[in-house]
Amino acid sequence: MSQIKITHKIEKIIGNIRLIAFDFDGVFTDNMVYVLQDGTEAVRCFRSDGLGLQKLEQLGIETVIISTEANPVVSARAHKLKIRCVQDCRDKRAALESIAGESGISLAEVAFVGNDINDLPCLMCVALPIVVHDAHPDVIAHAVYRTSRPGGYGAVREVCDMFAQSRTDGRGTREQ
Repeated sequence: MSQIKITHKIEKIIGNIRLIAFDFDGVFTDNMVYVLQDGTEAVRCFRSDGLGLQKLEQLGIETVIISTEANPVVSARAHKLKIRCVQDCRDKRAALESIAGESGISLAEVAFVGNDINDLPCLMCVALPIVVHDAHPDVIAHAVYRTSRPGGYGAVREVCDMFAQSRTDGRGTREQ
């Protein structure tokens, strides 16, 4: 695992996180969609994200995908990754609050990973708002952490590795 630069501020927040919620399109994917001639859609995902999510599970951090998409591909990928999934979601913040509440987790113990303006309500209410490197400019300023990797190209794995690095060995290269 390569060392990820983690500021002291972010490392302190990571220590309190019990739930990480992810958007799907543009986070797990490269924000592109393949439309086949029969109208079905397909997306491209980064295979190593699954290994990263296993690290979070080993750390006892809950994970969930919250997506506005109503596409079977989202639930199929979530099923393969063994991660809870809420899709066709019109109010992501309400869904996030409900999921956290079910587990007895406050929003001060939640991180959210997003990429676009429909993620703003979640990014603005959690302890650790994260955006992928190629996030829309309108959301970048609302993030505490911006990945070095774009969505669909290892951004999810980077977030998982950052948590594992911070929680397991404490050797994160810290910026002051």
